[in-house]
Amino acid sequence: MTRVVVAMSGGVDSSVAAALMKQQGHEVIGVTMTLSPNEESSAHKGRGCCSVWDVTDAEKVAWALDIPHYVFNLRDAFEKHVISDFVSEYEKGRTPNPCRRCNQHIKFDHLLERAEALDAEAVVTGHYARISKHPSEDRFMLLRGHDLAKDQSYVLASLTQHQLSKILMPVGMYGKAEIRRMAEELNLGVAHKKESMDLCFIPDGDTAGFLKHRMKTLTPGPIKDLSGETLGEHDGLGAFTVGQRKGLGIA
Repeated sequence: MTRVVVAMSGGVDSSVAAALMKQQGHEVIGVTMTLSPNEESSAHKGRGCCSVWDVTDAEKVAWALDIPHYVFNLRDAFEKHVISDFVSEYEKGRTPNPCRRCNQHIKFDHLLERAEALDAEAVVTGHYARISKHPSEDRFMLLRGHDLAKDQSYVLASLTQHQLSKILMPVGMYGKAEIRRMAEELNLGVAHKKESMDLCFIPDGDTAGFLKHRMKTLTPGPIKDLSGETLGEHDGLGAFTVGQRKGLGIA
């Protein structure tokens, strides 16, 4: 029997991942990470992820599965590696990918360290992706999930070989409908929980408002075309990215 740590977000995917590992005979330890600053995570109940309500949902699932559950406060690391980078990239006019950075620096880097401290041999997640050993080379391959509509391999592309060797993704073999059905059969309260679509640290989806609050300098100015004609006004270049049209008010 292998001891594994399951990253439980409070959603249906990671909850079923924990159940699958227990069914396979592993010793399962559930962990939930608190990431977003308190003011962002607590202001919008049921939106985003990693909120206090998500922690409660994860605890309830852990109780239902009869597995231990721990909560890790990684807010400082999340602020340093994800939020600060997010703001910095927008200030430079670039579009950041906070989920990729979170997976690389928080969910797997820090989580693997905590897993080792718990004497666990692997970290399990509810991502729709797969990991396989290369048939002829000494390396691991990151593969798309069977459910291509839910595939999340693209946000995991920066994982190292060491990280890939320590991660299990049992949900990647199934489709979303199958996962919800499994959760129903297990009587898990999160079986029909709505998926989080917004960034966890911007649960209301107002990226421009978040950037205005976070950026030190955000100077309004005119929007002009190539001939110099003024088309409108912007609240600050840092609130937009290359190629953006939405929110400019000039469509």
